[in-house]
Amino acid sequence: MEIERLSTGVVKIDEMLKGGIPKGFFVAVVGEPGCGKTIFCMHFIHAGLRRGEKAIFVTTEESRESIIRQAKQFGMKYSEYIEKEQLVIVDALMKLRGDPYTLSSLNPEELVEKLISIKRRMGYEHVRLVIDSLSAFWLDKPAMARRYSYMLKKILYQWNFTVLATSQYAITTSEAFGFGVEHVADGIIRFRRSLKKGILKRYVIIEKMRQTDHDLRMHEIAIIDGKGLTVLGPVEARREDIALPEHVIKKIVKSSRKAEEEIP
Repeated sequence: MEIERLSTGVVKIDEMLKGGIPKGFFVAVVGEPGCGKTIFCMHFIHAGLRRGEKAIFVTTEESRESIIRQAKQFGMKYSEYIEKEQLVIVDALMKLRGDPYTLSSLNPEELVEKLISIKRRMGYEHVRLVIDSLSAFWLDKPAMARRYSYMLKKILYQWNFTVLATSQYAITTSEAFGFGVEHVADGIIRFRRSLKKGILKRYVIIEKMRQTDHDLRMHEIAIIDGKGLTVLGPVEARREDIALPEHVIKKIVKSSRKAEEEIP
């Protein structure tokens, strides 16, 4: 049986995925802040909108207006699709009173209720969904990350979504956030950044995509005004050259184990 795949909106990443993301998947888009996750998600949404599909974009760290402005910067006219009721942007940052598409709190249960309510209005056809970022929903209780991720995946799967859920790594003095969604995801697309001779470089690698003989190479990317995310090509550097530093990995593992021990 042939797998239906959805374009990510980035031609070279589609090629890395042998045609795109399998329809119905729950995919983790992970990495540090500023490495291209949100823009990649914008491409994914826009690719569906151009095909006449409906889409929902949940933003937890930027306002709805900020997402619309950024999309326009890269040639994606989100405002036009919102007017046609083809796109809904759920704002979990500004919490505007009386706005039906805002969240009053970063609560996974409220998120699910809001998404199902919107989906009912959109109809039973397939919808592309971005949650940017999912890690915001467990910042005050990181031990629940895996449980919340599993709950969301299980429920959303029944409502005919294909989901991109971003997750950020933010290492602080006492906690490490980021793990959780990867454990339940059908695919993991990891973005990275590093400084080479004082110049910021960004990369992407497909770490996991079920039912897909995907490209295993790290690729350098660039974010170009008016165009968006562009894949420059594979890099010769070893993955460990631009992976998280060993002391950071140890801190994440230690924090993750401690958090899991606290789960009731």
